Amino acid sequence: MTKNRLILGAVAGDIIGSAYEFDNVKTTEFNLFTRETYFTDDSVLTIATMEALLKKLDYTETYQKYGRMYHYRSYGGHFEGWLYEEKPEPYNSWGNGSAMRSSPIGWYCNTIEAVMEEAKKSAEVSHNHPEGIKGAQAVAAGVFLARKGKTKKEIREFIAKTFGYNLDRTLDEIRPGYEFDVSCQGSVPEAILAFLESDDFESAVRLAVSIGGDSDTIACVTGAIAEAFYGEIPAEIVDTVSVILGPDLLRGVIMPFSQKYGNIEKEDSL
Repeated sequence: MTKNRLILGAVAGDIIGSAYEFDNVKTTEFNLFTRETYFTDDSVLTIATMEALLKKLDYTETYQKYGRMYHYRSYGGHFEGWLYEEKPEPYNSWGNGSAMRSSPIGWYCNTIEAVMEEAKKSAEVSHNHPEGIKGAQAVAAGVFLARKGKTKKEIREFIAKTFGYNLDRTLDEIRPGYEFDVSCQGSVPEAILAFLESDDFESAVRLAVSIGGDSDTIACVTGAIAEAFYGEIPAEIVDTVSVILGPDLLRGVIMPFSQKYGNIEKEDSL
């Protein structure tokens, strides 16, 4: 299967889900892009993780730098305060902010043990609650296993056994009563289930948004794993997402990260 030039699954999911975070839809039939579509904190911090890995930077400093550069992007209240602290400390959060930013680790690491350790490091600078760490590890592990060619059955079994997430439910069972939930334990398993029920990248993101709740983050997580599994994102989605992001983030971070860790040809250019 043809690989993407850019690793954009998490960012594309975030952007598509952004218009529906506070205006939930409970269907897969919706416009992928609207006038309200933009990139949120999920994209900003995913790209910050890429830069931290690419340049071997400190996570705290990199997250603070990006959060301050790209303000007003729907950061959680505690995290927004953390961004501007002179000596930031973790605040025992179990929020899904740790999970939505960890997917690049699944591309960066070469073993599942390294994935688990690096994801823990990325999470615990702010989200040092056990559930916050688990959420980051589950997403990064899902990406790693998907890009390594593991089957959906193998991915489901590993995540369920390792993290204790209930992946035996269906989205049809979850969707009617699902409400806004920013916890890792209340959103990461649902995002993984959207991937597991999908047929391709677009259907995965549509399923993720259809759950409702924290739509941009759920779609960000789903999109990250779906891209690693299916190997490509439809060109029209890539093109629109690229325009919304702009050239600085694409050329400055996403392209070099993709070249180094995604087996992207260096001669590809935007």
